[in-house]
Amino acid sequence: MNHEWILHILTFLTDLGYAGISLALMIEVIPSELVLSYAGFMVTAGKLTFIGAFISGVVGGTVAQLFLYWLGYYGGRPFFEKYGKYLFIHSKHILAAEKWFEKHGTIVIFTARFIPIVRHAISIPAGISRMPFSTFTLYTFAAMLPWTLLFMIIGMELGTHWEHIEVIGTRYIKPLSLIAVISTLFYLIYSYRRNKRMD
Repeated sequence: MNHEWILHILTFLTDLGYAGISLALMIEVIPSELVLSYAGFMVTAGKLTFIGAFISGVVGGTVAQLFLYWLGYYGGRPFFEKYGKYLFIHSKHILAAEKWFEKHGTIVIFTARFIPIVRHAISIPAGISRMPFSTFTLYTFAAMLPWTLLFMIIGMELGTHWEHIEVIGTRYIKPLSLIAVISTLFYLIYSYRRNKRMD
């Protein structure tokens, strides 16, 4: 989508206040980093409170993933192969997410949120595989806490230059991705050793 149009949509939605922030994250047309950094800017401008914007970000980001989970649960892979492009989710994203989910298990619902490519689509294989809804929601909610906090703080620091989050954000996403991969590996090693002891 054209960058100018993204900014128009973002400013229109966030003018609605806290509900607009949640809505902007739910429709997933605009990168969450951009939405949250703009929310941070709105806090520094005195238009929103930090707590209110933070809660709106966490709720909106969580609900967006619940939507994809239910689509995967009821629609399955054929639905996304046919209509995924309208949700900006392509086959390569689903394939990568499925590989991650099959290889690493439910923990990736948390860790994959910080990894490009798979983070937007990881909810789909969770729904397709009928992962327990409560577990999925808990992991998703937990992942949205640091993600929302990080980009809101960056947006507050950037102030009127919040748009540059698309460039600056990569400096943070890369180390976050590395930490997420390492955490997943440690969890798998821990699970393997625990299961071996139980056997």
